[in-house]
Amino acid sequence: MALMESDSLDQEGKTDSFLLKAIKIALVVALYWFISITMVFLNKYLLDSPALKLDAPLFVTFFQCFVTVGLCWCMSLLSRLCPTSVEFPSVKLDLKMSREILPLSVVFIGMITFNNLCLKYVGVAFYNVGRSLTTVFNVLMSYLIIKQTTSSYALLCCGVIIGGFWLGVDQEGAAGSLSWTGIMFGVLASLCVSLNAIYTKKVMPVVDGSIWKLTYYNNVNACFLFIPLIVVFGELKTLFYFDKLDSWYFWGMMTLGGVFGFAIGYVTGLQIKFTSPLTHNVSGTAKACAQTVLAVIYSEDTKSLLWWTSNLMVLAGSFAYTWVKGLEMKKIQQDPQTKSTTAKNDSGI
Repeated sequence: MALMESDSLDQEGKTDSFLLKAIKIALVVALYWFISITMVFLNKYLLDSPALKLDAPLFVTFFQCFVTVGLCWCMSLLSRLCPTSVEFPSVKLDLKMSREILPLSVVFIGMITFNNLCLKYVGVAFYNVGRSLTTVFNVLMSYLIIKQTTSSYALLCCGVIIGGFWLGVDQEGAAGSLSWTGIMFGVLASLCVSLNAIYTKKVMPVVDGSIWKLTYYNNVNACFLFIPLIVVFGELKTLFYFDKLDSWYFWGMMTLGGVFGFAIGYVTGLQIKFTSPLTHNVSGTAKACAQTVLAVIYSEDTKSLLWWTSNLMVLAGSFAYTWVKGLEMKKIQQDPQTKSTTAKNDSGI
């Protein structure tokens, strides 16, 4: 009798533990979705709002980088004051380290700038399709730069994504809302996202594997590199005649955009920590679907069946690619010889 009661208590304890873990995961995923989707809508407002009428995308991106640097300093200070409560690496400006990271920072600037420019010229509903070629460029750049080959199943998934992308472009054109400028920036953003992922792996040893140190140096470099770009592209004149420079609301929204830009790095790491890289990618795909639906509802647009089909093709192709790569990684972990070959490919040998 006592043994049965003990087994029953163990089962209840396991159930409570599982339920608590499930709740934590749900909260983390919900937080990732909230921050990611809110950041997209907030950036769209800052870049293309009729209420603001601010045509200075480089300045907006520069300010978000500046806020990120400030938040890194604050987190580093809090970590020193409350080491048991806040875990954050010590950050200080090392010019040698900054120079070593500079090539990656150039790609990083391209990534965040083209992302924002794409968002400026296309609607939030089409934003996911406009930037959908990231996976395709991942495959292409991995082969060209580190000679890493891709399976036929993964290539088939890329084909579905490309088909969805072109169908989406066709349907945006049919609806009269196509912006080739936005499409061009979306393709360039996808390329830079892919290059950023590849070169990040190469420079991680420089910052001792710390993603927060890399975030700090990338944004410090970006702040300095954006200044001449803002001057060259005439945004200083735009800012000079901008009538809301003395508005607390405007600077509050700009700062909030920077805070969300910093927070997305934290919640991305948090989601991977509580789930897995594969689950994170699946969550990102599902989030993109929810973001598209919310954007259509918010803008009160009516989209054709083919337009929705293009979105579904992109999402299905992205999900299938994630699933295929997950199966391949599982197979690699089970096969030591394959694992060794893949490690050599990743190191560029």
